[in-house]
Amino acid sequence: MAVRGLGRCARRLLGSLCGRSVQSVPQLRGVRAAPGAAGQPGSYQAQSAQAARDPAAFWGPLAQDTLVWDTPYHTVWDCDFSSGKIGWFLGGQLNVSVNCLDQHVQKSPESVALIWERDEPGTEVRITYRELLETTCRLANMLKRHGICRGDRVAIYMPVSPLAVAAMLACARIGAVHTVVFAGFSAESLAGRINDAKCKVVITFNQGLRGGRVVELKKIVDEAVKHCPTIQHVLVAHRTDNKVHMGHRDIPLEQEMAKEDPVCAPESMGSEDMLFLLYTSGSTGTPKGLVHTQAGYLLYAALTHRLVFDYQPGDVFGCVADIGWITGHSYVVYGPLCNGATSVLFESTPVYPDPGRYWETVQRLKINQFYGAPTAVRLLLKYGDSWVKKYDRSSLRTLGSVGEPINFEAWEWLHKVVGDSRCTLVDTWWQTETGGICIAPRPSEEGAEILPGMAMRPFFGIVPVLMDEKGEIVEGGNVSGALCLSQAWPGMARTIYGDHKRFMEAYFKPYPGHYFTGDGAYRTEGGYYQITGRMDDVINISGHRLGTAEIEDAMANHPAVPETAVIGYPHDIKGEVAFAFIVLKDDTGDTDAVLKELRSAVATKIAKYAVPDQILVVKRLPKTRSGKVMRRLLRKIITGRSQDLGDTTTLEDPSVITEILSAYQKYKDKQAASQ
Repeated sequence: MAVRGLGRCARRLLGSLCGRSVQSVPQLRGVRAAPGAAGQPGSYQAQSAQAARDPAAFWGPLAQDTLVWDTPYHTVWDCDFSSGKIGWFLGGQLNVSVNCLDQHVQKSPESVALIWERDEPGTEVRITYRELLETTCRLANMLKRHGICRGDRVAIYMPVSPLAVAAMLACARIGAVHTVVFAGFSAESLAGRINDAKCKVVITFNQGLRGGRVVELKKIVDEAVKHCPTIQHVLVAHRTDNKVHMGHRDIPLEQEMAKEDPVCAPESMGSEDMLFLLYTSGSTGTPKGLVHTQAGYLLYAALTHRLVFDYQPGDVFGCVADIGWITGHSYVVYGPLCNGATSVLFESTPVYPDPGRYWETVQRLKINQFYGAPTAVRLLLKYGDSWVKKYDRSSLRTLGSVGEPINFEAWEWLHKVVGDSRCTLVDTWWQTETGGICIAPRPSEEGAEILPGMAMRPFFGIVPVLMDEKGEIVEGGNVSGALCLSQAWPGMARTIYGDHKRFMEAYFKPYPGHYFTGDGAYRTEGGYYQITGRMDDVINISGHRLGTAEIEDAMANHPAVPETAVIGYPHDIKGEVAFAFIVLKDDTGDTDAVLKELRSAVATKIAKYAVPDQILVVKRLPKTRSGKVMRRLLRKIITGRSQDLGDTTTLEDPSVITEILSAYQKYKDKQAASQ
């Protein structure tokens, strides 16, 4: 397999840390470098060792050289996992939007910052760094005129678009805190996030376009803000020409922006001031607002973007994630723009207008790095190779996978069919909490092997350990355990907004002195890491993390449903889907009507993708004597492992297993008969 290692700029950058050129190292066994891959082999091992041994010496010079500072920092890091204290580049001041825009405008104002790949193929729009800076400044001035000050929270409920990117950067410019809410979430989910963050303003579109369909964004916002007392204004941009209801709080965005000055002085922010809040699902029913700060996050996003994907100046970087997720924040907006890249904004779907959409876009935009989710790969794989081979993909150098572990079949197809067996394929592991990629096959020694379906190598400064059930560190190779990280890194979340106690309990209490990822992992004899999946009650549907408790809460509000338990189970396309077990009251009449109402409730309270794929009615749930539902037993039943239930001695009544097995068999028989 043809691969690249650190890349020219990365070797130069990292070599400077030691004050010498990077020394050649023996090539690891496995796949060799592509013919003509530039530069000498880079010392990944030495840099990794230094980042782990002396974080200040590693990250200090990088921050100095990579970022534009108003005031230099005096302390590189001050972190203590036992108290949850995380601080990087203390005393330093900077502005993130200056790092993402102004510095590039000074050097090359007409360089393309964004290519907006709109829903209809062939209608892309290119935005230069100069244009993006002017739009950002106008929007920043507009926010200030409507009462937004440093530290205020602003909700952004918009699909992928240049205006959404400008809204994020406008907040950063004036020191406001943005919280982007995925534009597929329901009014109730949006309202919950707005209220938790106490946002003053929502920025949205009149409508969205996706896959040829119109999405009524403004109507959803109207419904949400009825329940949001802190909202003072709703700024409404126009994606379509259709008119929508405009109330007393609503302001036409483009019309008002046009009146503003295209220059806005940037606010100088402390390294540890809040940059954004991003809500993610926890194992409890309440989404948690993770806090990311300024300098450490930006440095980590920029460095991982450059080194994991071998980004070179002039490349067109195509991350097809939505900006409502952390992947969109770090690898559509902040990482690429800090590096002066051209970043693609993908508004559509992988199958609109046909299953060749991604590859037609690659050909037309000459994309060099393509970063997407395994769920999309599995979907496209089923349509066959012809949709891929129809288009010229010779511009591609790096393919990336994100959101969930990628299965072997999807990895092979992406590598061999999409990448013609010549592109580097990086299966990346990271989380909303980590801010950027933590484990990936690159960077590495030049030409180092890449194993299918495996994240493999920790990024610089990431020090993984595996823990057993007793909280002891598992040493050696060919072992599995709970994946923890033993050292702080600049990009990590600092707290949960308004609830540091929950932050400590979720991430630092399970394994004291370590950050607990919530994932299990396997370490090979060679020291490579493979992620095996979630260890808590969080499921991963099409790359979107969702707490099972959220779905349970949405269904438990139904008057006919006293109890419910939701688990995740494997799905060919989506990776995982939700399976709900529900107990109905004895006097429930029309069961089918109740099931329909439950599906509707989940779609309304959370989002359509959260609706359980299957719902099984049972008489009771398997509980311990203390009343805890034993979800692992339910998971084993529906994945065909009922002969291996493990220890069931804590069950209040073991006969419940026979009941559920019988109900599940009848359910499957009924399904088979109807097909």
